[in-house]
Amino acid sequence: TKTLAANAASVTCLIPPGGDPHSYRLKPSDRSQIAKSDLVLRVGFGLTPSARKLKTPGKVVAVGEVAVPSYRGTDPHVWHDPANSAAMVRVVSQSLSPVLPASDRAALQRRTAKAVAVFKALQAWEAKQFASLPSAQRVLVTDHQTYSHLVRRFGLVEISMLDSHTTGGVLRPSSLQKITKEVKASGAKTIFAPTARPSKTLKRISKSTGLPIATTPLYGEGIAAGRNAVSTATLNVCTVVNGQGGSCDVAGASSLNSRWSSIR
Repeated sequence: TKTLAANAASVTCLIPPGGDPHSYRLKPSDRSQIAKSDLVLRVGFGLTPSARKLKTPGKVVAVGEVAVPSYRGTDPHVWHDPANSAAMVRVVSQSLSPVLPASDRAALQRRTAKAVAVFKALQAWEAKQFASLPSAQRVLVTDHQTYSHLVRRFGLVEISMLDSHTTGGVLRPSSLQKITKEVKASGAKTIFAPTARPSKTLKRISKSTGLPIATTPLYGEGIAAGRNAVSTATLNVCTVVNGQGGSCDVAGASSLNSRWSSIR
């Protein structure tokens, strides 16, 4: 949103980089900000329950729900598919246009076209990275379902271990045995964690399966600190590809990141 709006509007992101949108609770300062906003954007699909009912004179748009209206699944992380991200860019742009001065709308359209082009290029780059892996190694092992849109787009297999084999995330011995069997048979070489400090549960699974936990976490809930939407996406893809025995195109990632950062 900040990239599209540029200097034509004041944009405030309430959830900081690295924050958890699922458990985020609106602070009084957040509600004050919302109450004087001309436009409020949220992902939708139940990602942030506290954002379902908002008191604001401005328009509230569930960007993901508008961008991907046919989706009926349970994974709200729709932006991990670059095609969905491009659609979300268009929705944000359409939502921003009426609240901007007329003199700024042409520039908004130019920025929108550039942003969509970057996400299309990102999709092609990601497809090439995952295709470089042997088919048996196109596996993404995580704790919870976060990347279903990514794996569906690029033909990977996602094993969300705790969602599939536990109740409430409690890892019982029988659950550990089932997880170990599935992961060992999957072709996975690495377990991917959502934080730099893996949980005790992931460490138990790592020990049982004999697979290492990636040293770089996957940023599934939003952008990483100091990064943007595109550089976070390329970081995630490189983490998966390298962890699964491939070699990520770092130069291509850098080029995409530069293209995004140059949008003015």
